[in-house]
Amino acid sequence: MKSNRIFFDLDLNWINNINVNLSAVERRTTTLVKRRSVKKEYQASWLLKAITLIDLTTLSGDDTFGKVDRLCKKALSPIANNILSKLEINEDEVRVGAVCVYHHLVSQAKNQLNGKLPIAAVSTGFPAGLSSFSTRKKEVVDSIKSGANEIDIVINRGFVIQNNWKKLYEEVKSFKLAANKTKIKAILGVGDLETMRNVAKASLVCMMAGADFIKTSTGKESINANLNNSLVMLRMIREFHEFSGKKIGFKPAGGISTAKSVLEFLILVMEELGEDWLNPNLLRIGASSLLIDIERQLYHHAFGRYATHDKLAIA
Repeated sequence: MKSNRIFFDLDLNWINNINVNLSAVERRTTTLVKRRSVKKEYQASWLLKAITLIDLTTLSGDDTFGKVDRLCKKALSPIANNILSKLEINEDEVRVGAVCVYHHLVSQAKNQLNGKLPIAAVSTGFPAGLSSFSTRKKEVVDSIKSGANEIDIVINRGFVIQNNWKKLYEEVKSFKLAANKTKIKAILGVGDLETMRNVAKASLVCMMAGADFIKTSTGKESINANLNNSLVMLRMIREFHEFSGKKIGFKPAGGISTAKSVLEFLILVMEELGEDWLNPNLLRIGASSLLIDIERQLYHHAFGRYATHDKLAIA
C-alpha cells in the first residue's frame, strides 16, 4: 500500500538490529555481473534510458557561469542529432534527469534551462557537511529561493561513526522541514562511514527522517558508488518500502563513467527493486563524464564504428 507520510518515528531497535553479511553481498554482486548482461540489440535502448536518469553534474572548484551554461546546453541536447536520427529517436525524448550544481550557481542554471529540466543544488556544506547547522539549513532555503527543484544534502558522517542516530535523524528531518515539498537527496558519503553496517543504518535513519532519495557519495571520497555499497542501500530501500509502503529513490554517484558500468547499476536496481524504480522519480545517476562514453557507444550502435570527437554533441 502506497504511503504519503513524510516522516516516520526513529526506531532504534530496528536500527541496532541491522546486520550486513559482507561475503553474501560480494557474492551477489559478482554473480550478477557474470550472470546478467544486456544483449547488443537491447543496449541502445538501455543506454537511452540511462541518459534520462543522469543528474548531469559539475562540482569543481573552477565552476563558472560559463561552465554551467555549457552544462545546461549539454543537458538539453545530450546526444548528437545525427545519432538520434539514425536511431529514429526524437530529440525531445532524450534529456537528462536533472542538472546538478553548487547552490550559488542555481540561478544561472535556471536562466539557461527556463524550466525545461529540474535543477538539483548541492547544499548543507558540500562536500564535508561540517559547517554550522544554521549555515547549512540556510543554504537549503536559499537554494530553493534561487530556483532549485531538488536539494542534495550532506549528512554529518560523524554522527554515523559515533552511532548518534538521534542527532542524524533530527538533522535530516530539519533539512526536510526547511525544504518542505522540495525533494531532498541525503548523501551518505559511504567511503567515510567505515562499515557496510553503518551504510545500512544511515540509509534507514535518513529514510525515517524524510529523505526522498538516499545517495551514495559526494564524488569526493576515496570510495564512491560501487555495486556492493549500492546493494546494501537498495536492500534497505526495499525493507523500508515493505514496512512503510513508501518508495524512496536511489542515487549512486561518483566514479560511474562508462556505459558498461551504468548498465550494471541499472540491472542491479531492476533485480533488487523492480522496473518501477527505473524512472527519474526514483532513480538518478550522479555523473559528469558518463555521457561521453554513452554517446560513443550509441554512435557505434548506429553507424557500426566509433566516432571522431567532432561527430559527437558538444561537451
